Amino acid sequence: MQVHNAGRLVFPFVVLTMLSVSALSQTAKNPSKQCQPIGGMVMTNLAVVDQNTTLGIATGDLKGAVAATILNIVQNPDGTVSFTVQHHFVTESGDTITVDPATAVTTPLSQTLFAVLSYPVHITGGTGKYAKATGDITNIGAVDLGAGASVFRYTGKVCGLVN
Repeated sequence: MQVHNAGRLVFPFVVLTMLSVSALSQTAKNPSKQCQPIGGMVMTNLAVVDQNTTLGIATGDLKGAVAATILNIVQNPDGTVSFTVQHHFVTESGDTITVDPATAVTTPLSQTLFAVLSYPVHITGGTGKYAKATGDITNIGAVDLGAGASVFRYTGKVCGLVN
């Protein structure tokens, strides 16, 4: 009877082990499915290209140039202000990173200074090593319309990088 119960315990363990080995094997065959953490900083000057478009730099894992066009600004009923933005990234190596339009929910600290409460950005591909990339970034930071500047700290993950 004890041998039979032991078999019940061993069988699921063997199946889970086989599934884990199979998953690791598939990941080894297709490294583009692997994800890696990313982080860094984005700093832009406002109204560089036109009144609605910023231009600046990204440091860290997305090192290069970044631009963001403000598509919409909404005063929310709870007192927060939402900025809908379309980003454009070009890495130091010349790869582009495409992202969905993103919404930064901010709280006004003054007439021109806004603290970022929520700012998720979703990576949808690009060129070069980002051609098949997907990922999600969260941001904290501030926008100073009076000084014409923004700064953000980003963290997240990117999957599917092409080597």
